[in-house]
Amino acid sequence: MSNPSKNFLNFLSGITFVTLWSSASSATKIGLTAVQPLVLSIPRFILASALMLGISHLFMRKPIPKDKQIWKQMIIYGFFNVGLYLGLYVVAMKEVSAGLGSLFIAINPVLIMLISTIWYRQPIRPVTLLSFALCMSGMILAAWPLLHGSHASILGLALLLLCNISYSIGAIYFAKQDWKDTPILTINGWQTLVGCICLLPFAIFYYKADANVFNTAFIGSVVWLAIPASIIASLLWMMLLKDNPTKASAWLFLCPVAGFAIAAMLMGEPLTLYTLAGVVLVIAGLYMVQRMKSEQAK
Repeated sequence: MSNPSKNFLNFLSGITFVTLWSSASSATKIGLTAVQPLVLSIPRFILASALMLGISHLFMRKPIPKDKQIWKQMIIYGFFNVGLYLGLYVVAMKEVSAGLGSLFIAINPVLIMLISTIWYRQPIRPVTLLSFALCMSGMILAAWPLLHGSHASILGLALLLLCNISYSIGAIYFAKQDWKDTPILTINGWQTLVGCICLLPFAIFYYKADANVFNTAFIGSVVWLAIPASIIASLLWMMLLKDNPTKASAWLFLCPVAGFAIAAMLMGEPLTLYTLAGVVLVIAGLYMVQRMKSEQAK
């Protein structure tokens, strides 16, 4: 028997997750109007890791991991999942629109499925290739008119693809490791700090004082990206997954739509029929992968 209060809470959590998660690209673009890409990333990661580690080790009294293997895993995971992934992502966002950034992030489940199949030398199912083709076609279609203006570049799209590949590798690596009951908040806190340390030398090397203005746009972007768009969105996602993984996955379909809508409202980015067609193709590709996962889980 369904519980109306629980259903409403899950619905509210899903809508909030989609809004916060999809807002990250626009928040990044706002921050980039004030500072260089890596200058935006470093404070974000420091704040996010400090909050997560503070809650984990000080408030929840969870011990700092002592196992060398766990530390090795957190370093590798942090390199791919934060350092390389978000490092490339924030640089790419200088070259592409916020809407395209959201759309690219949305195809992660498809890339994870494809890379995982290749990694473990499993037969590639036609549905996997078709879903990947649909997503990439949708990306190209949505980006096509933007390439002729100032909202996208080939370099930016290439960097987005590379950062998604890095994220997929990190996600596959995380899923296959034995974390020995290490709390997820502890893992996320330390791997975020690892990613920050990886990017710090590059941030220092490329730093230009006259290219950075530490104004309210910078501060607001850092705080929003660190807390609502990262920590709160991730906690909501984990809560939705714990309740019902199949229903939780359905919320991912709304992220590309919400990403473009938020970008249009906040950044004044253009919405065209190419945008609509591209989003529809990406959602179709995501649906095929989610349906295949559901069938495999039965």
